[in-house]
Amino acid sequence: MKLRNIAIIAHVDHGKTTLVDKLLQQSGAFRENQRVAERVMDSGDIEKERGITILAKATSVVWKDTRINIVDTPGHADFGGEVERILNMVDGAIVLVDAAEGPMPQTKFVVSKALKIGLRPIVAVNKVDRPDARATEVINEVFDLFAALDATDEQLDFPILYGSGRDGWMAASPEGPKDQGLAPLFDLVLDHVPQARTEDGPFKMLGTILEANPFLGRIITGRITAGSVRPNQTIKVLDRAGKTVETGRVSKILAFRGIERQPIELGEAGDIVAIAGLEKGTVADTFCAPEVEAPIPAQPIDPPTVTMSFIVNDSPLAGTEGDKVTSRMIRDRLLKEAEGNVTLKIEESADKDSFFVSGRGELQLAILIETMRREGFELAVSRPRVVFKNDETTNELLEPIEEVVIDVDEEHSGVVVQKMSERRAEMVEMRPSGGNRQRLVFHAPTRGLIGYQGELMTDTRGTAIMNRLFHSYQPYKGEIPGRRNGVLISNDSGEAVAYALWNLEDRGPMMIEPGWKVYQGMIVGEHNRDNDLEVNVLKGKKLTNIRTTSKDEAVRLTPPIRMTLERALAWIQDDELVEVTPKSIRLRKALLDPNERKRAERQKEALSA
Repeated sequence: MKLRNIAIIAHVDHGKTTLVDKLLQQSGAFRENQRVAERVMDSGDIEKERGITILAKATSVVWKDTRINIVDTPGHADFGGEVERILNMVDGAIVLVDAAEGPMPQTKFVVSKALKIGLRPIVAVNKVDRPDARATEVINEVFDLFAALDATDEQLDFPILYGSGRDGWMAASPEGPKDQGLAPLFDLVLDHVPQARTEDGPFKMLGTILEANPFLGRIITGRITAGSVRPNQTIKVLDRAGKTVETGRVSKILAFRGIERQPIELGEAGDIVAIAGLEKGTVADTFCAPEVEAPIPAQPIDPPTVTMSFIVNDSPLAGTEGDKVTSRMIRDRLLKEAEGNVTLKIEESADKDSFFVSGRGELQLAILIETMRREGFELAVSRPRVVFKNDETTNELLEPIEEVVIDVDEEHSGVVVQKMSERRAEMVEMRPSGGNRQRLVFHAPTRGLIGYQGELMTDTRGTAIMNRLFHSYQPYKGEIPGRRNGVLISNDSGEAVAYALWNLEDRGPMMIEPGWKVYQGMIVGEHNRDNDLEVNVLKGKKLTNIRTTSKDEAVRLTPPIRMTLERALAWIQDDELVEVTPKSIRLRKALLDPNERKRAERQKEALSA
């Protein structure tokens, strides 16, 4: 059977996964009466809730006697490591662009990688039925983007289709016709994308996606470059330097047929398959026949830029809401995650009670924490810190810098520029983006961006869209001011009382409600001043036998600040932790005892003197 391997590239939320759903339906991958969930490729609960693709997934359809393997790639910059390797598996790409938003930073990142390895993309303008669609301008922007990324003349001569993935049609013009469904897109893939490329010689495959399966163990997915492979065949694994990592037998070969992965008896050159049975081989390694000596050239795995501590929960409420609280359980879970996610790095501390987890960005780490709490884990986590490096020649301290693109209403652009400059960001571009909106482009230290998303939403009344992308390591940009306010800390354990909270309202906004369990050292609110203050939230009203109408009315409390996981991680300081359980997100001081906190403060002052 003829083979085509393609990737779908787009910015987050431009409609990749919805389009793949429709491609599967119209190619007959589902039975007529089969009930299929919307966005079938986003299988994880968090992916469905947030509407983003986190892990790359593959599927395949058959169209006119040709099998088309389709890889749905992540659009979010924190998962960019997936994208680079996936593009080496395919021979063509569909660049999906929103008809109103146009090409965005993530599109730029992935397209630059695709052009660099010589792919000739097809451009599909999606959502042309939006009231603010501007299809012609968007195509000009795509052309300018390709040109800016040094595309060849051949790559600049890209075919274009317009349509709506949600409604399941594509055509040569924005007006239609709509009655052909996605047939024009399928036909264009067959005409424009070359037959899957192969080489002569024995079996060779580059590991591209790694996952851990409870029944089959480690499963590695990749495209077979040469030869073929069968179950029980002996193969070896070479690392990027050509050193043998392990030798073993293939226990099972799985191929993508529709949305199902089915066992097959023979994997042939050009096809994308998953193999099980090897224990050490990972992404960027070459899986090959024993006689092969040279590995397939591979992209190194990008370094992590953000790290945080995962600590065993030692609060007085530990173990009351989750059933997985020991360091051994947390360690096993983190190591299992690292097995299937090569961009994560896990290090154990000397006391074995905490782990340093490093990744590509705070979103990636927040999703890991959210997944663990849903599985019943309890843990405490520190504020995310960036991973610094030293320049090898000058020994200068370097920090990660990101390219930040913010689309915002013109009236709010001033406050955005001011806040970004406070965070040591450098503005590189400012231009109108239509509809009284402006596009601001900055190069900003990752340090300064931790926690900025929430503040940006408040400053712009929810109208701004921020996109970030790792740019490079550059010399340290200097101090960045952090949170200016202190915190209100509970001085005792028990249940919070409404009367006590009401009396403390003039001290600052609260983060807890009456009836919530609190303990000594737990943060219950934000102080109006810059120092921390210990308060009593358990103190009830003194009862007397004198009745007055005004005093005895129920107290009316201001609603507390609601802390989401991401907001809490960005809000805390270095001496504070977020306690995460399946039911609650609490903020606390790292040292719960007030005397220990004072001792630590004095030591810090002595060191800085």
